[in-house]
Amino acid sequence: MTNPDPSKQPRVSFEFFPPNTEKMEETLWASIERLSVLSPHFVSVTYGADGSTRERTHAAVARIMKETSLTAAPHLTCIGASRDAIDDIAREYWDMGVRHLVALRGDTPKDCQSYAPRADGYAYAADLVAGLKRVADFDISVAAYPEVHPEAPNPDFDLDNLKRKLDAGASRAITQFFFDVESYLRFRDRCAAAGVDSQLVPGILPITRFPQLQRFATACGATVPDWLHERFDGLDDDAETRQMIAASVAIEQVRLLRTQGINEFHFYTLNRSELTFAICHALGVRPQQVAA
Repeated sequence: MTNPDPSKQPRVSFEFFPPNTEKMEETLWASIERLSVLSPHFVSVTYGADGSTRERTHAAVARIMKETSLTAAPHLTCIGASRDAIDDIAREYWDMGVRHLVALRGDTPKDCQSYAPRADGYAYAADLVAGLKRVADFDISVAAYPEVHPEAPNPDFDLDNLKRKLDAGASRAITQFFFDVESYLRFRDRCAAAGVDSQLVPGILPITRFPQLQRFATACGATVPDWLHERFDGLDDDAETRQMIAASVAIEQVRLLRTQGINEFHFYTLNRSELTFAICHALGVRPQQVAA
């Protein structure tokens, strides 16, 4: 077991999604303001599964760049755009001062049975990473799946795909959320055995609503353990207790990961700050003290 250096504050990053109503916009910016004092490594802004939020993603990134000192990392996907269009977006981001991107294949649109690459597009995330690196020397994060991507035929195929993305120029992989710490540790061991030496940043999802979590898990192939069902059983109408349970689950998860030498975490905030701030506090990530 590798114990982390207790004097070294863990590094964190946060994911947000572009709002589509005025109220959601207010929630997002209140959350960004609250979490920005924790000096995250970067904050990512998601892209609609089918590329549908392109303008809203761009607007959120532009505002982050203009109004905060945070490092913005917009998501880009292969879905719904040609190579030339994606390259143009990347160049525009570079000209805005963006240096970090999250490169993803993207989810198949709801009306399609299976993924089919565009003839004039980037076929898969590894192709997208290589293309973005040709545009400019971006710092690129990609996705990894401790419990295997739901469309992958087997774990070895999935791991080979991760290696292709990293070999194409990605700097790190951020994992899909998980709740069984052992599944992440087994995945880390498999990656190491396969010669992957890039950082595998665990993705942490604080549970705001349990039915929503179950939908997310079904879509991305993540396991929701029986013990987690039991923790939230009977709390549908008790938001306060749900939040306390959610915080305790995530704090225990990151504590266990810390005992295994993990010192960087990526939080899927769902544009809420309360749980993520509490978990970071328990991790020892605190607002930077300003010298008098």
